[in-house]
Amino acid sequence: QVQLVESGGGLVQPGGSLRLSCAASGNIFRNNVMGWYRQAPGKQRELVAHITSTGATVHADSVKGRFTISSDKAVNTVFLQMNGLQPEDTAVYYCALLTNRWYWGQGTQVTVSP
Repeated sequence: QVQLVESGGGLVQPGGSLRLSCAASGNIFRNNVMGWYRQAPGKQRELVAHITSTGATVHADSVKGRFTISSDKAVNTVFLQMNGLQPEDTAVYYCALLTNRWYWGQGTQVTVSP
């Protein structure tokens, strides 16, 4: 079994910053991809960023230059540093892990509002 535990969501004003964390535990293969997706009300879930076990990263165009994904492989944890947050970034953010299959966290709410 694999568990993903997220933390770091909350309410922030436009232009503010938040840092999300996701700790993975359980039967995690050496080669994997961890990342963050988000889903706003009435919209489909979309990729925010992901990072491979070799450190290669992909960021969605909408967050490039503002968000940065990183990881600490020693503790199987992935981070998402979010700077310059805007109201359109409001969503539930989900941690995801791809090993032999997809695993998902429970989601953490990020709300950007004056």
